[in-house]
Amino acid sequence: MASLSRRLAAEGIGTALLLAVVIGSGIMGERLSAGNDAVALLANTIATGAGLVVLITVFAPISGAHFNPVVTLIMWLRREITALPALAYVAVQVTGALAGAFAAHAMFDLPLLQTSLKLRDGPELAFSEALATFGLIVTILGAVRFRPGQVAASVGLYITAAYWFTASTSFANPAVTIARSLSDTFAGIAPASAPAFIGAQVAGALAAWALMGWLLKEESPA
Repeated sequence: MASLSRRLAAEGIGTALLLAVVIGSGIMGERLSAGNDAVALLANTIATGAGLVVLITVFAPISGAHFNPVVTLIMWLRREITALPALAYVAVQVTGALAGAFAAHAMFDLPLLQTSLKLRDGPELAFSEALATFGLIVTILGAVRFRPGQVAASVGLYITAAYWFTASTSFANPAVTIARSLSDTFAGIAPASAPAFIGAQVAGALAAWALMGWLLKEESPA
């Protein structure tokens, strides 16, 4: 196992690159789509799904490639990571996400510090985030159990689908939500909308953990 410092570096760098992909592709898609939000979302989706496959493939052998506080929460509940390293993971994930957002702004010559004005409110969007995160955790736990060599592809494909089948476009990640609240771009979310998203993400992750703990439980011999 890699040292904690290397694992934290992998988590921070991986999450930063993920946010650079998410926000940068949103900016590029919006600029090139001539006002067609569907085309912009498609560009954003493809880049994010592809980026996830690459980043998980590269960093999973080092840190597990969580890039997501609720994934780290579930791994702590499964006793695959202890409490202090888990807290450190979350800290570097949020820090990395902010760095990735700022990097995206810098690449497109935008102010580094921004606050999103894009409200994403309503129970239907909170439910969307709960369902999106539920599906993400189910995907991860199921792939780890049955197809460990295909975790990266499975997660990338799931997020690609979830961008389109959820009303919220599937943030499914508190660190991503926080960083996107500081980006007044295509991918942004107003800070006032973020707490409901984060609460729903945690709830969806816990529900998936409970379900998969039952579904994947080894049966005792009769």
